Amino acid sequence: MTVRGDFKEPARCRPDLVIGREEPFAEARGQLARGGSVLLHGPAGIGKSTVLRALAAENAGAAPTVLRCSATESESHLPFLALADLFGLVLDRVSGALPAAQRTALESALTGRGESTLQRDGLALRLAVLSTLRALAAEGPVLVVADDLQWLDPASAELLGFAARRLGDTPVQMLCAVRTEGLEEYDRHLRACPPDTRVVRLGPFSRAQVSTLLDHRGYTGLSRTTVRDIHRTSGGNPLFALELGRALAESPTRPRPGEPLPVPTSLRALVLSRLEMLSDEARRTLLVAGVGARPTPALLRAAGREHAEEETAQAAALGLLATDPEEPTLRFAHPLISAALYAEAPAHERRAAHAALSTAAFDPIERARHLALATTGTDPEVAARLAEAAALARDRGAPSVAASLGLLAARHTPVDPSADGPRADPASGGGVPSPDERRLQAAEDAITAGEVDLARDIAREVLTRATVPAERVRAWMVVIEAAGQALGEVDAVYPQVLADAGDDPRLLALVHYQLAWREVVVDGDFAKARLETAHAAELAARGGDRRTELMALAFQSSTETLMGHPDAPATIERALQEPQDPDVACHHNGAASARFRWLLMSDRLPEARRSITGLLREARRRGMVESEVHFLRLLADTELRSGHCGRALDLTRESLRLARDSGIGESASAMLASLAEASGGDVDRALALAREAADHAEVDGDQMYLSLALAALGYARLVAGDAAAAVRALRRVRELEHGMGINDPARGRWHGDLAEALVRIGEPGEAQELINVTRVHARRLNRLSVLAVLDRAEALVRAARGEHEAARVQLTSAQDRLAALGLGLEEARAAFALARLRARGPGPAPYDEAARLFRRCRALPWLRQVDAAVAAGPAAPESAPAAPATPAALDSLASMERQVASLVMEGATNREIAGRLFISVKTVEATLTRVYRKLGIRSRVDIVRLAAGRRTR
Repeated sequence: MTVRGDFKEPARCRPDLVIGREEPFAEARGQLARGGSVLLHGPAGIGKSTVLRALAAENAGAAPTVLRCSATESESHLPFLALADLFGLVLDRVSGALPAAQRTALESALTGRGESTLQRDGLALRLAVLSTLRALAAEGPVLVVADDLQWLDPASAELLGFAARRLGDTPVQMLCAVRTEGLEEYDRHLRACPPDTRVVRLGPFSRAQVSTLLDHRGYTGLSRTTVRDIHRTSGGNPLFALELGRALAESPTRPRPGEPLPVPTSLRALVLSRLEMLSDEARRTLLVAGVGARPTPALLRAAGREHAEEETAQAAALGLLATDPEEPTLRFAHPLISAALYAEAPAHERRAAHAALSTAAFDPIERARHLALATTGTDPEVAARLAEAAALARDRGAPSVAASLGLLAARHTPVDPSADGPRADPASGGGVPSPDERRLQAAEDAITAGEVDLARDIAREVLTRATVPAERVRAWMVVIEAAGQALGEVDAVYPQVLADAGDDPRLLALVHYQLAWREVVVDGDFAKARLETAHAAELAARGGDRRTELMALAFQSSTETLMGHPDAPATIERALQEPQDPDVACHHNGAASARFRWLLMSDRLPEARRSITGLLREARRRGMVESEVHFLRLLADTELRSGHCGRALDLTRESLRLARDSGIGESASAMLASLAEASGGDVDRALALAREAADHAEVDGDQMYLSLALAALGYARLVAGDAAAAVRALRRVRELEHGMGINDPARGRWHGDLAEALVRIGEPGEAQELINVTRVHARRLNRLSVLAVLDRAEALVRAARGEHEAARVQLTSAQDRLAALGLGLEEARAAFALARLRARGPGPAPYDEAARLFRRCRALPWLRQVDAAVAAGPAAPESAPAAPATPAALDSLASMERQVASLVMEGATNREIAGRLFISVKTVEATLTRVYRKLGIRSRVDIVRLAAGRRTR
């Protein structure tokens, strides 16, 4: 594809800002920092000039002399023009340093005076360019910036290449960009660059990068579905994506479902010149190919294009089609070509192309789509066929296609179907649905496909006119589902939907199920959520809605599991009883998912892995994007607990990519990606992801995921060696979970990390108190892995108090139990703690076992800690413990400290103290820290002992 030379990026593009090019930008930056040269290449509009300008601006400060040229196609025939751009302003500075013959030849070439040519003055000109660069480099480093190298006049290219090959160690760098369509076309342009030039290819943007670019340029009103279409049509080309986004933003109407995007004139011009070289019949054949899903010559012939082979061969010769002898399907050289062809075609030709394929296409879904696009106005027969096709797409696991077909069915459904007489609709099983019923089905399909913006827009549109309670409640459910974790943003919906539901148990069951989620996410009250789910299940059973009953029971079992409620296993069994609903069976909030969480928290890792692997496979088969995001994350969690850090990293990165593309589950995916990065990847990235997840949850008002994100942040800070920051994050987790009523320590498994961090900052007393409280719940629920981790943490407390032998015995036991449970990373951490303990004694520290276990887990950040410990050598002997405080030391405390201490003596918890003194729990914790330090004690128990000693004096 050729691009006019005057077709540039919009003027509002900032040259110093690079979006979506972090990796190639960093690669080029590193090469320039090492003193090398860079050649950027890629197709037109891919962003080469943007990256080139940003790199030039960044490196201009290090080079006193920056020489620039930017060639154009219309000027490429003018000899020495690029050379004049480069040297025209600096020639006076160095002309005195050039030999007379070189100076004369160069001045003649640059000014146009005289008859200087490569044939006549070749050697003198070549040496003059080399001498000029060396003279400039004598004053300091030189940076040559050349854009659009493909339009460089041949004479300038030859002279630059000659000099570049002979510069040697002279501090001259070249930063160039060249347009290429293939992977190897840059080779001939390397002749104009130094031998050490690094070639950096700029490829297409991902969908998420296109979305970021459009947002940055102000096109923020586009739905994710539209962004997906822009990404597909542009082929990931940022310039094309921006032009498509601009056209959509300026267009008063949106394309109909199933239609290509409108292509602005600026982009049509890129391909129309070649399209004009086709015959009218060849253009019509190409139009039919462009609207077909998988066009082949056989399909085109069946659609009435008798000379399809000859006409498509003509298009391939013009570079409009990419040919592959082993692949019968015709493929356009760029998606933009078919989009531009469709945009240029008259409306009657478009309809004719769709009509031809409505009978010729082999797939019933494609036939129905083409029939809809060939038909104008309402038609109940067409609507029924579209509804059948939507149901078929749904069964095939293509909910996005089902949503598109459902919208087309609604468009062709008469507002009053009774006027045409009653009809049987196979998709609904009864009479003909109304247009809004079909729209709501399309919205629910869009939710399944992860297209929440589209779903919300459809539901809001239906609510503007719907009067039937069932339709209104159904639409409200879509609005609530589309809010994701940001349920606080739809708080005003609940009173309205309750009013619409009236006293219908089926509708009320739906509402109370969503109210249960609100209790968890917004208010963080699991006890109330459990009551709401139980009520929803009862209402659904009374109304005969098995699907909602199963979803409510599954949610009830999840809340009971996290609360440590004894009824959790029985509720899971109720949720798994027949009859089952196939959609619920593989839903991320269904009973099978709830059972998986229970297996994981119960340390039954092999069963948990088999369960979640099956759920992920089924969700992918059905096209359930939100469930796929969650199941990828949950499988990653299983692998991480098993000590497979590399596998967990791959899964979390895949989950995060999918979450960002769809806008679903971003906070949860970022949270688990942080845990995986801190365990087996990059700790700085782990910290950034944890902060991102926490910020996201804070904005959404989602306490449930906020606590998990903060737990990930605390763990990452612990791995990074910042124990004090880890304590701050994990103390807040403790406060949040206490407020939510979460009593199962297997939920977030942060307790051992907090205890370890407390020991590191000199608070073993608080660590022991945390261990004691957590151990009670862990024993009650038989959480064996939690108990082993608590023992590992308690061994650290004992070691801090000088009880080294007891600590060694406890660590050895913890390591053995964690190994037996299959928790590879926790086992390795216990081995590392044991090695550190032994390092305090005489002789070499036995770190080999810890290193082996971390290496088996591919736990790279932990391996680096082992390396650091080995390099540090034997630990310094611990100082003698401070002398115990006397009872009289209590009198030395400040007023607030004495008040807190006196309430501790009464047995008050930190929360109770905060309530009685009207201060925050954090303030209580900070005050107790000061009390411990002043008194030289380690725990609340020591305060009570001191008080008892004072009373007995």
